[in-house]
Parts: sequence; structure tokens; C-alpha cells
Amino acid sequence: MNYEHIKTFLIVAEKKSFTKTAQLLHLSQPTVTAHIKALERHLNTTLFERNTKSVALTPAAKILYRYAKEIIKLCELAENEILNMSQTIQGRLTIACSLTIGENILPLVLKELKQNFPYLQLNVDITNTTQIIQRIKAHTLDIGLIEAPVDDPSLILEPFMEDKLVLISSPNYFEIAKCYVTKDEMTQLPLILREQGSGTRTVMEKHLAQAGVELEDLNIILELGSTESVKSAVESNLGVSILSRTAIKKELKLNLLKAYPIKDLSFSRHFYIVYHRDTVLKPTDQALIQTVKALNKIEEDASPSKSPTP
Repeated sequence: MNYEHIKTFLIVAEKKSFTKTAQLLHLSQPTVTAHIKALERHLNTTLFERNTKSVALTPAAKILYRYAKEIIKLCELAENEILNMSQTIQGRLTIACSLTIGENILPLVLKELKQNFPYLQLNVDITNTTQIIQRIKAHTLDIGLIEAPVDDPSLILEPFMEDKLVLISSPNYFEIAKCYVTKDEMTQLPLILREQGSGTRTVMEKHLAQAGVELEDLNIILELGSTESVKSAVESNLGVSILSRTAIKKELKLNLLKAYPIKDLSFSRHFYIVYHRDTVLKPTDQALIQTVKALNKIEEDASPSKSPTP
């Protein structure tokens, strides 16, 4: 049986959809269908009962599904053992990370990886946390770097760096000099936020809910798809925002933005390495984990001094 055909079968079995499988694997739908038909010919059986609305596993498919997961895992274990025979880590590493990490931490990660593992072939995919989780759960991605914790027993999350969200404005936005913003003031200010599904937005909503502040209480005037666009809108005096302090280090240094703690409200969080509990981590994945964890101390030493507690 063909390895790629088995991987395709696993995702169709889990997603119950040829269309979703094609999207996750970046294949055409006819290619997915061809993979399944090739397996059916090899096994001389039907694996899926299909109609216009649903896909159901046949009894033969349920048997194959049990063994297919083990086949994929054994193939990965064999590949890792062979790669470990070499002292040099090489191969392709896909780094998927959320936008704040991609824009502010990833350049350091890439620099260290290239210096320490020169034979790695690096691919980068910067997207939001929700999409990374979907791909890991679909087994189309081994490992990711995300900004928000995820409560899912099928996933393993390892914190690797602490961060804080702060309220930001242009330097002259407030007429009176401030050391902090109150929770009541925050609900009245025009807010420019990241889109739903981003790690920054998820963490913000979680902490606000814990403090008894609902989204309906906020004056949200814009939702934008990247941290850079949010910063530009705030610099243009369109409103204020809540962003990662990690994401605004350059703007604070150049006095393009100002940051304020929110009284009686803490937005502390961690960044996380995430992977599926069933995934066999390759040497390339281990190289990423090693590099990211080593960078933690460098970032802590280089971080700006903490804001005064209101």
C-alpha cells in the first residue's frame, strides 16, 4: 500500500469529507479521489459510502483505520531512527506560527536554526492560531508556535516565553498624561483589534471575561488581520488597541506608540510550542524546540523594563 494513499485515507476517515481533505493536503479533489480508489483497488473493497451530503466509513474502512494509524506512526519512527544515525540534522522543517510570533520572534529563531543546523531546509507559514491547530489535528502539520493556550486533550502544549498585552495609543492620543488606564476608561475608548481566531484576540477576550468585561461592553471600531495594520491604525490616531508588548518594542523605542497598563487587569500570557499527542517528533522538530527554548533567556535579557504597576 502506498504511504501517501494511506495518509489521505486517514484524513478522509477523520474529516468525513473529500473536499476538506483536499484543502488540508493542498491537493485537488480528483487527486484525493484517485488515492482512495487506488487503495480500494489494492484491497478489493469499498472504503467509503458516498452521497452528495456525507461520507461514511464501511466496515472494511474501520478495520483499515485502526492499522493505518499504526502504519504511519511506524514509518515515522523508522525515518527518525535512520536520521538519528547521522550526527548532522538535515531535512525539511515547516515552521507554522501565529502572526505576533512570526513578526517578532521568528527572525531570531531562523537565524539560530541556520547557524546551528545549516543543512535544514526551512519553510515558514505565518497564520493565525486557529488555522495552526486545525492543521495539527488533521496531521498535515507536525508542530506550531502559537500565542494562546488550547484546551484539547489530543494536543501537547509547552510554554516557551512569557509575554504581556498592553493598551497602546499614539504618543499624543490622551490630552492628560497618564500612567495607566482604568477598566472603565478602556470600555469607552475606540478599540482597533486583531481578528477573531488570532492568539492575541483569544487571550484578550479570556482575561476580559475573567474580569467581568464582555465584548458587548467594548467600543470596537475596527478589526484587522495583522498586527502591523493594527499598529499603523493606532499610529494614525484612529483609536487605541491591546497588543503584545513583544510586538511593539521597536515602536516604543522610536516613540511612535505609548503603552499603558490597565488598572486591576493583567494580560500576562505565554507563547506555546504545540504538537499532536500522537505525532512522532522528527529530529528537525526537536531542533526547532531546542532553538525556541534556548531563545527564551535571550529575549528575557533583552526585554524592555516592565511597566509600573498601577
